[in-house]
Amino acid sequence: MTTTTATDPATLAALLDRVRAGREFGANVYSTLDVLQVLYDRVLRITPETVDDPDRDRFLLSKGHAVAGYYALLAAKGFLPVEWLDDQGGPDSRLGDHPDRTLVPGVEIGSGSLGHGLGLAVGTALGLRAQGRPDPRVYVLLGDAELDEGSNHEAIAYAGATGLGNLTAIVLDNRSASHGWPGGAASRFTVNGWSAATVDGRDHDALHTALTGHDHHRPHVVVAVVTDGK
Repeated sequence: MTTTTATDPATLAALLDRVRAGREFGANVYSTLDVLQVLYDRVLRITPETVDDPDRDRFLLSKGHAVAGYYALLAAKGFLPVEWLDDQGGPDSRLGDHPDRTLVPGVEIGSGSLGHGLGLAVGTALGLRAQGRPDPRVYVLLGDAELDEGSNHEAIAYAGATGLGNLTAIVLDNRSASHGWPGGAASRFTVNGWSAATVDGRDHDALHTALTGHDHHRPHVVVAVVTDGK
């Protein structure tokens, strides 16, 4: 069920340029691309043919304002027609400025209001546990600034207390948060019983090792640090 074909960087860049259509993107978009590539090339057990398979892995984009790179990646992987990219944000487009799970194949949640993705991921992981499905994993991508939201603190504490071993959070740390955390972003999770890894958010091998480094007995967080301005 895993998508194993490597995404060609030039192809992804060209697809992203179709979404961009002359607009400017900031670090919120560009900082996500490497994590998304590693997830869809080497980690997630999902393909365009298995988007409704109950045993698929789930990927939740919490930072929905960074959706441009996500759309480009989904098009590169065949989840949606490439032609949809040309009208992103248009009045008749399925591709809004935030993703909509009812309109875009492969999208698991509608997101954009920061602070909700991790809570939804916790609920999804709990639901899979209740259904007796031990194999699917839930991955959720957060921005570092989202950790300022109290709802995430509650989700972190609850996931650790209940030992949600099928949950992985990825915190994209591009230094946009207004509040820090003693010991770095990972310590906010480990103090609540999570396992953690902090890696270079551009290093694909390091990201893959970290994303697959969970022990199945507790939730896992990967802090992907991107400090190059993009």
